[in-house]
Amino acid sequence: MKPITKAVILCGGLGTRFLPITKSVPKEMLPVIDTPVLGHIIAEAIDSGITDILIVLSPGKEAIERYFLDAPILEKKLLDSKNFEALEALKKITSGANFNFVVQKSPLGSGDAVLHAEKFCSGEPFVLALGDDLIYNKDNPVCGQLIKAYQKKGASILGVQSVLTDDIIKYGVADTGGVTLDEDKCAKMRGIVEKPPLDRLPSRLAALGRYILTPDIFDTIKTTLVAKNGELQLTDSINAMARNGNFYAYDFIGKRYDMGDKFGSVCAIVDYALRDEVFGERFREYLCSIRN
Repeated sequence: MKPITKAVILCGGLGTRFLPITKSVPKEMLPVIDTPVLGHIIAEAIDSGITDILIVLSPGKEAIERYFLDAPILEKKLLDSKNFEALEALKKITSGANFNFVVQKSPLGSGDAVLHAEKFCSGEPFVLALGDDLIYNKDNPVCGQLIKAYQKKGASILGVQSVLTDDIIKYGVADTGGVTLDEDKCAKMRGIVEKPPLDRLPSRLAALGRYILTPDIFDTIKTTLVAKNGELQLTDSINAMARNGNFYAYDFIGKRYDMGDKFGSVCAIVDYALRDEVFGERFREYLCSIRN
């Protein structure tokens, strides 16, 4: 089985919960300390063996593409001033992967956004990540976990985690038909139920922004009916594939932050600050001082 080396990252949506800053700054570019959300997601992909990345943009998010362009004038200034640490950080942005971009000109749904990646994927399975789902696992990046699950099952994989609180009604939930996770932490899916009521939960496994998709997803999307809101929903296509017995839920290990939500964003910033090798302990002392 060939290694998976391609990743597609969806960066759509207006980020209205973060207005007014998202009037000019895409939500995927909001900083977690000194690195944008998208930068952390891309680092996860690269650490998982990904070498080629396609970022699907919506109009008005040109700042994302600019971030991944070389900045020769700034690089020269840093070099002349012998600020090698900053220069290395700048060069690291564009190292490790080949970056590609495509614009989804109309908001026609997540399925349509994925369809923009067909040419890029060229018949190969690929990682799909949502640009506002940040997942931390320093030693075992989540994309890599899903890739290993795919190599064992040979089928598409949905990244999930157990959500035992009532918050589960906010997510798409994997329907495993009551089947428990196997020794590979996988369960074959019958589909995804979007935001089910508590009294009709198909499981406690919530879909959290990471997938491995086989190339047949594209033909499936093309035959998927448009939803009532006029959009092609990726979930509908996944459900069609799952009905053919070709989709697994995988319970990954990692701490997930919803970066499309203010509370999730603040939690990520605090946690990443506490983990920082330079000022993490100082920040911890500060938090303790204001708690009393």
